[in-house]
Amino acid sequence: MHARDHAGERAAVRTGLAVSSGLFLVELVGGWVTNSLALMTDAMHMLSDVGALGLTLFALWIGARPASASKTFGYYRAEILAALVNGVVLWVVVIFIVREAWERLSEPQPVMGPGLVVIALAGLAVNVFVARRLRGHSHGSLNLRGAYLHVLSDLLGSIGAVVAGLVIVTTGWTLVDPLVSVGIAVLILFSSWQLVREAVDVLMEAVPAHVDADELQRRLEAIPGTVEVHELHVWSLTTGRCALSAHAVIDGTVHGDDLLAEMSDLCADHFRIEHVTIQLEHKSRRHAEPDH
Repeated sequence: MHARDHAGERAAVRTGLAVSSGLFLVELVGGWVTNSLALMTDAMHMLSDVGALGLTLFALWIGARPASASKTFGYYRAEILAALVNGVVLWVVVIFIVREAWERLSEPQPVMGPGLVVIALAGLAVNVFVARRLRGHSHGSLNLRGAYLHVLSDLLGSIGAVVAGLVIVTTGWTLVDPLVSVGIAVLILFSSWQLVREAVDVLMEAVPAHVDADELQRRLEAIPGTVEVHELHVWSLTTGRCALSAHAVIDGTVHGDDLLAEMSDLCADHFRIEHVTIQLEHKSRRHAEPDH
């Protein structure tokens, strides 16, 4: 497992936040001047990017705070909450885009194609730059992945706006503007679904996707000296940090410390579970307990 570059993550997000804020203002004014829904849609999506990146930066800061007496696991879940909010905000953006596109399809309006192309190309360049900055960190954090998806879907939106502008310039067909907006909305919806689902799984303490709980139990029970493993629970604290708790019945033929060490190594090396808590129960004591 690779250590996360927290300083690099924060630097990438800060850069993205600065340039995205500037591009939002340019696209908003440009969309109003050219009367392009695709460009104004991209501007609103860029505004959601700014909010997402700000939330991501805040979550990175608070998530790095040390554990306390009242929050013994620290603030890891702040990143997951930020990812969930980012995903839901993307869905709200989709609703806004579809509503505006429907109105434009019902009542087509003139669009300044050349201005749309120029501003959309500038937006595309900025989104490519920000996406490349965030991409290297998006696999280690659900929070960063949420921000990356925001920027990536906005990049696709910029491509759509460029295409719409070129079609308007060459053919004069202005209906391409709202149609491209609907296409952008569909892409945003698909990109955000997985993000929201994974965030909800973490908050519901579901078994991490890479862990087969049945196989894990079988392999723990196959360790010499182990009779049975029960009360097995596996969950994610945040992206890349998993925890396990279980009760293990042992027969006493292997020293308890050695057994715990082997179980912990198995969890870490084969299932990427770092935080392991296992309570040992001796088989002889269980049989000696009176029935109630």
